[in-house]
Amino acid sequence: MSWTCCQSCCPGSQEQLLPIYRKHSVSLKPAELLWSTERDKPVKLRMSESGPGSEAPSTIHQMFQRTVDGHGDEPALRWKEDGKWITMTYKEYLLQCRSAAKSFLKLGLERYHGVGILGFNSPQWFIADIGCIMAGGLATGVYTTNTPEACQFVAHNCEANVLVVENHKQLVKILQVKDQLPHLKAIVQYKDELEQKLPNVYSWTEFMMLGEDVPEEELDALIKNQSPNECCTLIYTSGTTGNPKGVMLSHDNITWIANAVGTTTHLKMREEQLVSYLPLSHVAAQMNDIWISMRFAATTSFAQPDALKGSLVETLREVRPTSFLGVPRVWEKMQERMKELGSKSTALRRQVADRAKALGLQASYNEMNGTNVVPWGFSLANKLVFTKVRFALGLDRCKACYTGAAPITKDTLEYFMSLHIPLFEVYGMSESTGPHTMSCQDGFRITSCGKEVTGCKTKLDKPDADGNGEICFYGRHVLMGYLNMPEKTKEALDDEGWLHSGDLGKHDKDGFLFITGRIKEIIITAGGENIPPVPIEDSVKEEVAIISNAMLVGDKKKFLSMLLTLKCVMNDAGEPTDELTPLVVEFCRQHGVGATKVSEIVGNKEPAIYKAIQEGMERVNAKAPSNAQKVQKWSILPKDFSVPGGELGG
Repeated sequence: MSWTCCQSCCPGSQEQLLPIYRKHSVSLKPAELLWSTERDKPVKLRMSESGPGSEAPSTIHQMFQRTVDGHGDEPALRWKEDGKWITMTYKEYLLQCRSAAKSFLKLGLERYHGVGILGFNSPQWFIADIGCIMAGGLATGVYTTNTPEACQFVAHNCEANVLVVENHKQLVKILQVKDQLPHLKAIVQYKDELEQKLPNVYSWTEFMMLGEDVPEEELDALIKNQSPNECCTLIYTSGTTGNPKGVMLSHDNITWIANAVGTTTHLKMREEQLVSYLPLSHVAAQMNDIWISMRFAATTSFAQPDALKGSLVETLREVRPTSFLGVPRVWEKMQERMKELGSKSTALRRQVADRAKALGLQASYNEMNGTNVVPWGFSLANKLVFTKVRFALGLDRCKACYTGAAPITKDTLEYFMSLHIPLFEVYGMSESTGPHTMSCQDGFRITSCGKEVTGCKTKLDKPDADGNGEICFYGRHVLMGYLNMPEKTKEALDDEGWLHSGDLGKHDKDGFLFITGRIKEIIITAGGENIPPVPIEDSVKEEVAIISNAMLVGDKKKFLSMLLTLKCVMNDAGEPTDELTPLVVEFCRQHGVGATKVSEIVGNKEPAIYKAIQEGMERVNAKAPSNAQKVQKWSILPKDFSVPGGELGG
């Protein structure tokens, strides 16, 4: 494949591309650089002269309007009220977004100012997000687990004129800090009735009626003035290592990658069904649930707020999605639940299931390797086991199951392969508007995050003798910059416009990308040996199924040590509790231990469990390429890592 790097390598190349823009009747605002940290400053697009990357730039509204023009009567959004599914068509969806846009204008939303949205996935979340963009604002998702202080930082940083919250619980957070938000003009609560009437606080019904007298022409003029190379959305990083960074994404970032992902995965107009449940403050959920869905006239159905506490499978069974994206913990929970149910089956049923899974794993590996040889007995296993499992999970018509946002263990990948449900890894960042590489049915390798989305480019910077280098991205999905952070932007984007991920990776002979660690995570021992921690940490989690997180330490030390956490139940806020997951409880039972809490194991240093972990550690050490890469000491921490706790990034 040949590439033409029009922007980064050729000075003045924006002018060379003007004929392309004119051909597509696209109006771009003049720009001097590939990057910007100012909310109202457009950027050059990384367009190719031909082939992937040369597609016509488009605004959010233009993409939405094309879908409505061609498929306006198709179902766009579905949600449950009083146990019944309600459907909104694409025509109705667009009208609702326009009404929201006019109401934002009535409330005084200024051009390039933020609208913060804080709450669980719902039609109102989508409508507020798109309505804000139509009205010329910057749509900004806010983590539902944020403290009032963290909400204040994001709202102040994006100069939010309006904050949209889900319920009274989230409203209280904002009321605590509203006096520290000089740009804030109004708050809108989209779920439940307001518990009390407060100045400039509106229910969703009140909000949607506010803009009725705003002329359609006024909104149309604002929409027409928007350009694909301008900022329309902010995605905030978690801020684990400092204040959150506001990732500035342009219209073109979003519309281009939405189309590119659909092209790569062969999505079909009007045929796709999705379930929205992952937090929309993350770029992965926004791209999957809002933008890719909109581009391909898919139907997005909303899960219940307690989805991750158990109701998700019920929603999947009702919707039967055609594709499904889960973070590793979602797949791990499914795995744990199925293993728990399997352990209660009769010996004969377990024997049949084990034989079927062995055939399923072999068949999946054959497909992965391109041989397509079906093992003897697979058809019967598929009929007796796999078809029933897929139906029970609501994945019976799912063409692709994806995993992303964090590393997933080989054990979990192979478990689902054994059920003939391959999980395709997706790799990207907020800074790349979500996906950069993907595995798919056309080609995947276990533990690899696949190949580039059509039109994206990768280079490995400063590779070592084994081919490991920093993964760098290039393409029209690369961010504009970090809002008001020029130094951080210069750290992320080099002079040629490549985005430096900070991740280490290498390609295999077939071009599949494998993540091997992070640059800043490299441990240099006292003996001077460079050790990437991720492979060792992953090996420990694969060998000891009850380990949730493993953290290798030992920089400038004589030997390596490891901090471990046990799998535990998370509460509604995503915080770890003291209660062990059913899988760990069963593991304990099999080792003659009756513990049901983390504290019972850690407090008593339960000998049988500690022995089992040590045996797993010894198996990991036996595979170490050198003594320096062996774990000499380890300890179990009293609670698991989490985003709210600050140990993990969001």
